[in-house]
Amino acid sequence: MANPTLAAIDVGTTKVCTIVAEVTPQHELRILGVGIGPSAGLAKGMVDNVQAAIEAIASSVERAERASGSKIMSAHIGIAGPHVSSRNSQGIVAVADPRHPITDGDVQRALESARIFNVPNNREVIHVVPRHYVVDGHDNVSDPVGMFGSRLDVETHVVTCSTSAMQNLVHCVEGAGVRVESLVLQPLASAEAVTEPEELRHGAVLIDMGGGTTDISVYRDGAVVHTAVLPVGGTHMTRDLVVALRSPQPAAEQAKRDYGHAIPSMIDADEEVELASFGADGRKSVQRRMIAEVLQARAEELMEMALAEIKRGTEPEMLSAGAVLTGGASALPGIDMLAEEVLSLPARVGRPRHLSGLSDILQDPAYATSVGLLRWSLKEQEIMFRSTAAPAAPLGGLMRRVAHLMRVVLPQ
Repeated sequence: MANPTLAAIDVGTTKVCTIVAEVTPQHELRILGVGIGPSAGLAKGMVDNVQAAIEAIASSVERAERASGSKIMSAHIGIAGPHVSSRNSQGIVAVADPRHPITDGDVQRALESARIFNVPNNREVIHVVPRHYVVDGHDNVSDPVGMFGSRLDVETHVVTCSTSAMQNLVHCVEGAGVRVESLVLQPLASAEAVTEPEELRHGAVLIDMGGGTTDISVYRDGAVVHTAVLPVGGTHMTRDLVVALRSPQPAAEQAKRDYGHAIPSMIDADEEVELASFGADGRKSVQRRMIAEVLQARAEELMEMALAEIKRGTEPEMLSAGAVLTGGASALPGIDMLAEEVLSLPARVGRPRHLSGLSDILQDPAYATSVGLLRWSLKEQEIMFRSTAAPAAPLGGLMRRVAHLMRVVLPQ
């Protein structure tokens, strides 16, 4: 019997990456095919041109299908953007029968209780992630099933997103011929790919620096306490260079990749590089340190914004494991040293790990979300709430919630 397969699509601002993998008997991922193509129709993680986005997604899916030799029918999709917000919520229920051990049904009722709060009509809950449970005052229980008690509390992290932004993304993916199996918040997915359990247990922040957005998730005691999406990323660094160097966007992007650095003092003050530029000559020489100074200013601003989000979730001093940087923009040399200076935390650049098969290209920070989506799907049975975005003909708000509740509480 063939091993089960999974597919994931990371629809980013700068690229679309589709991955097909099989789950080995050891519960690891073996990459069967990868399809990477330029993104189109998205800005800051949100769809702004439906037809262009559909074509970009379809092209990436087709490449992955050719590489893997299999048809992609459904996939797990990453979602991000400034429209995403989060909060922590508590659910409390009485155990159905205190004379018997706590069951999955009791846990599901507690999670449903945590989900009940005032959600505006234009927003949808995409995750209710359990952080820890409390059984009759016994705190920090990781799994209450099988324990005895009369009262069950659960602390959760609830993520909501704009209904219209979610529907636009789902429409584009389904327009490319792929059914949306679930929507996963990108920083939660990225953490699955590049962090270690030891780091999350002692407190860490994941900073996923993408093209159009920077995704943040803060962890304490192994559980997520805060998530956020900042509308700043690698493309903003490139635009700063376009303005400062008076160079076309492709030349500025190449300069960032070839000559960029986050610490100007580490660049020789006399070193000059030649770049394409606007104007009659079409070429110009610039000091490499000037490129670094422009990038440093934007990177410092980004890290300061990240620090503000960390403080919304916890005291930075509690994050003993520090910061794990990932995403395409984390390839900027010296970015880890700059992060340590601004955040006053240890920092490292995280890369996807523990992969086999056609995995060489994926061992790069830019593909953390793509790999993380697959890893998240492996443990999805532990997540009680999934996206409600799959039906082709959308239900009304009330009916959609009823259908979602039935799917959660009824046995599969």
